[in-house]
Amino acid sequence: MNSSTRGDVEKDLRRPKIVLLHAEGVQGFFCADSNNIEMKKGDYCVYSIYGEELFAEVLEPPTETLFICNSQSIRRIIRLASQKEVETIKSSARIENEAMKFCIEHVRVRDLKMKMVKVKNNLKDHKIIFYYTAESRVDFRELVKDLAARFRTRIEMKQIGVRDEAKLLTGCGTCGRNFCCSGFLENFAPISIRMAKQQNINLNPAKISGICGRLLCCLSFEPNNNSGYKRDNFGDSENEDHAISEIPEDYDSDPEKKI
Repeated sequence: MNSSTRGDVEKDLRRPKIVLLHAEGVQGFFCADSNNIEMKKGDYCVYSIYGEELFAEVLEPPTETLFICNSQSIRRIIRLASQKEVETIKSSARIENEAMKFCIEHVRVRDLKMKMVKVKNNLKDHKIIFYYTAESRVDFRELVKDLAARFRTRIEMKQIGVRDEAKLLTGCGTCGRNFCCSGFLENFAPISIRMAKQQNINLNPAKISGICGRLLCCLSFEPNNNSGYKRDNFGDSENEDHAISEIPEDYDSDPEKKI
C-alpha cells in the first residue's frame, strides 16, 4: 500500500461521535455520525439517507465511540432542525393521528371493506395520503369527500400490498432485527422457493415467511453474496418446482402482486 492510498484510508477511518436517534418509519432507534454538531436529548436534527434529507429525534447526546469505522458506512447528521421545522413536525404528527382516527371511524360507518395502514401528511405537496389494503376494489368516493371536508386539503387514497404494509408499519423479524424492507431495502426483489432449497433451509412456511406472509427478503441475500451460487438459477421459471408438501403451489413473493 503506497502512502497516498494509506492516507485516503486513514482519512475515511476515524472514531466519530455517535448519536442515538429515532425517526418516523424506523423501528426502535438507530445510530448516526453527529458530524461534531452539539445536540442534546429531545432535539430534532436532519440526517441524510439515499440522497434524501429526513428528520429524527435525538434520544441520547453524541458520545465518542471506542471503535474505528468507515465514516461513509453510517448515516450522518447534516444540521439541527430549526424551531419552525420542529413545530411543523409536531403539528404534522398531530394531524396524522387525528386523520387516522377519523378515517377508521368513517370506514366503519360506511362499511367499507378496507384496512387502514398509515397516514402521511405530505407538507411539500399539500395533501394527506391514506395507505390501505383491501382484497378487492373499493369505492371510497364518499369517504374522500368526508376527509376533504374535515381537513380542507387534497386527499389521496393509495392501495398497497402486504409487503408494502410491513415496510410502512416496521417491526422486528424472527432474527430479532428490524425488518429489512423498512430498514435498508429500497426495492422488493423477486424471491423464489429455489433460493431456500439451494441454501438447504427448512421449507416450513413458518420458518421462511415474514410477518407479511411472503417469503423472507433475506433469502435473496446469500445467493447475491456467495460466488458458489449462480444468480440465473434463482428466477421464477416454468420448470421450477413449487409443489412442496408444506407450501402451496401459488406461494410466491411477486412484488407486483397486489392483494
